[in-house]
Amino acid sequence: MIDTTGSGAERIIWAARSMPVLTQVAARVKSAGTLNGLRVGVSLVLEPKTANLAIALRDAGADVVVYCNASSTDQQVVEALRAREFRVFADSAATEADELQLAREFLETGLDILIDDGASVTRLAHREYPELVAKMIGAAEETTSGVRPLRVMHEEGQLRLPVIAVNDSAAKYLFDNIYGTGQSCVMAFLDITNLQLAGRRVVVVGYGWVGMGVAKFAAALGARVIVSEIDPIRALRALHDGYEVTAFREAAGAAEVVFSCTGLADAVTAEHVEALPDGAFLCTAGGGDFEMPMEYLRGLDGPRHVRHAVTAFTTRSGRTVNLISEGDCLNCADAEGNPIEVMDLSLSLQALAVERLAADAKDWQPGVYDLPADIEQEVARIRLEAAGGSLESLTDRQREAARAW
Repeated sequence: MIDTTGSGAERIIWAARSMPVLTQVAARVKSAGTLNGLRVGVSLVLEPKTANLAIALRDAGADVVVYCNASSTDQQVVEALRAREFRVFADSAATEADELQLAREFLETGLDILIDDGASVTRLAHREYPELVAKMIGAAEETTSGVRPLRVMHEEGQLRLPVIAVNDSAAKYLFDNIYGTGQSCVMAFLDITNLQLAGRRVVVVGYGWVGMGVAKFAAALGARVIVSEIDPIRALRALHDGYEVTAFREAAGAAEVVFSCTGLADAVTAEHVEALPDGAFLCTAGGGDFEMPMEYLRGLDGPRHVRHAVTAFTTRSGRTVNLISEGDCLNCADAEGNPIEVMDLSLSLQALAVERLAADAKDWQPGVYDLPADIEQEVARIRLEAAGGSLESLTDRQREAARAW
């Protein structure tokens, strides 16, 4: 995480002031007593907003433990949570081996419910701790890159617990992914490089919800946006949204900045990198460094750390290519992630997903479940009212018309 002013405790309080939905949700869950006596594991990007989720869940009665990998860990927040007597399995200086050991220790606490990001801990639990999985009530998944492998596990009969795909909720992806990740990744690029996007050719690889957001905010800052897609419907939508749509193999030669927004491995290949113009930037906004050809890049001669979070490589064709944040998601690795108000929505959805798992999931079969519609509606309504908005009500005549055939 990027260094920030203010202590971790102060930044947690700062975030809480702009999270009215989570405050209301936590109070309701606490009054219901659904989480009393349950151990909930929070495995999300560890920064002030997710710290507030951990605090809210504990205030609602749960015993909360926290895990995060090194690149997504804000060490100030780790210390602030430990000062509040949370058990935190995270260290911003951890090696890959350290991360794995911390994840194992996190699981060995014996979780009832897991909130996961990328399904990394869920998959580790299935591989190494089947006996612990058998005792778990369920899990909630935050991201597209996590829901995808969980669905594959279910199709292959390997998923052993019910999982709510919070990521697939409209109240999540229409706001968190488009407005949150879109804004935060573009702004992180600007902060890290101290450059502008106006006039630059920006290639957005993948036009899912995150790609839509990145394209939207890059274009708003004057970038000339090109979208590359494998899905014809999404590609056509990008065209109707006003962007040039070109296969990445063709667009790479003009790409001054690349945002990979797919959540898929090898979205950017060595061949793509070799075609980039001199001085191009590579950024991951989707899943993680697996979207980049890291093995190829590490095999190039003389990587140079030219600026905080910027590593320059000389390609075999003799051009310079700049990798941002070592290929990790730049908004979380070297900025503070999505805006507070947007994460207030997503983390409130997680809190209510945990409550629903605690109340109902003991009767569910293993599988990937949609977030119940009433949870989406509740969170959207609270957020709307907190922003000063209100809803129209149907008249009796309109209700009759809606039911007429």
